[in-house]
Amino acid sequence: MRKALLATASLLLALGTAQAQAPAPDNLEKLSNFQTTGTSEFTYVAQSGDYADGIKKNLERIKLPEGFKIGLYAVVPDARHIAVGPQGVVTFVGTRKDKVWSVTDRNKDRVADEVKDFAPSLKFAIPNGVCFSRDGFLYIAEQNRVLVYPAAEYFYESPDVAAFNVVKQGDLIPASEESYNHTARVCRVGPDGKLYISLGQPFNVAPPEKLDLYRKVGIGGMIRLNTDGTGREVYTYGIRNSVGHDFHPVTGELWFTDNQVDGMGDDIPPGEINRQTAPGQHFGHPWYGGGSIRTNEYAEQEVPVDVVMPAVETIAHAADLGMTFYTGNQFPAKYKNAIFSAQHGSWNRTTPVGARVMVTFVDDEGKATAEPFAEGWIDENGEYLGRPVDVAQLRDGSILVSDDLAGAIYRIWYEGN
Repeated sequence: MRKALLATASLLLALGTAQAQAPAPDNLEKLSNFQTTGTSEFTYVAQSGDYADGIKKNLERIKLPEGFKIGLYAVVPDARHIAVGPQGVVTFVGTRKDKVWSVTDRNKDRVADEVKDFAPSLKFAIPNGVCFSRDGFLYIAEQNRVLVYPAAEYFYESPDVAAFNVVKQGDLIPASEESYNHTARVCRVGPDGKLYISLGQPFNVAPPEKLDLYRKVGIGGMIRLNTDGTGREVYTYGIRNSVGHDFHPVTGELWFTDNQVDGMGDDIPPGEINRQTAPGQHFGHPWYGGGSIRTNEYAEQEVPVDVVMPAVETIAHAADLGMTFYTGNQFPAKYKNAIFSAQHGSWNRTTPVGARVMVTFVDDEGKATAEPFAEGWIDENGEYLGRPVDVAQLRDGSILVSDDLAGAIYRIWYEGN
């Protein structure tokens, strides 16, 4: 009898475990056909209390150029890349987990009033990359899928939103190449109206046996495609793991950050901000670890491609991530068309560096110089108080900065003359 009871209990436990682990149904087909899913609940994030007060306290130590101020815009768990809606109604924030957040400032006091999950009837898998087209279509690039939401600034108020495949699940990269490393996709709609998506390769240094496949599908590079998913091509080669790109507002050239090889020492190789002037250019990986520093794995090999060296070399291991060109009118004139970029901060370094916002000034010839703009998220003990990820611009000309450690979005504005 005892054995029978134990067997029954084991069976029930196994069934319960299987039910708990069974994936929830994917409602994309219903949403694509404008059908309701039965989902009715949002997850809301509190915007006041001790947690928000602690973030505000840490912001008191942030150093900025004279005339600039920083404040807490929103508490947003795991906040990564930012897409500000063209209508100025709502801002969408991606994560490396399973949620995209909608952030709304309803009374326009430049502080968010409401943060809730977007499209809760859908299953997301690392929905890091969020970007808008000029006509208001929201694209979300996940680990291995890209969806479009044609009226996100309207439908976000409902749990069900109109959503459609651009690149269906399993077609962004081969399923065999799905990894836990370097999975955060970033997207932008370029001046040509095409969608540009970065595909980081998963290794510290890509091995020789993977290079042909990666070159063919665009892993360790950037692809571009029409916004309906057709016309896919590899636009950029030789990237290790780019998690930020944007287009120069005057020239239309593509600029992007790149995280470089770990394990080579505290001070090499440098991080990169790159300038691409033509399709198909190669930026050095895996033959170069960053800048002109050769990787140990390929040091004895002749480089078989023409390599474009970085426009800017940044401090080693600072982890340059999201970036945007500044086109607003609120900041002093010298910042017009400058790049604001986030350094996430080092993990592979004896003394931590980064955890700040950089500004890169680009002259008429494309030459660039970078300097710190907002810093202080590493305290005197070397402890991280925050880790900036991305930068975006609000319609009033202020900028937003995401922080996935603090789980926050900051706003930086100018009050000088």
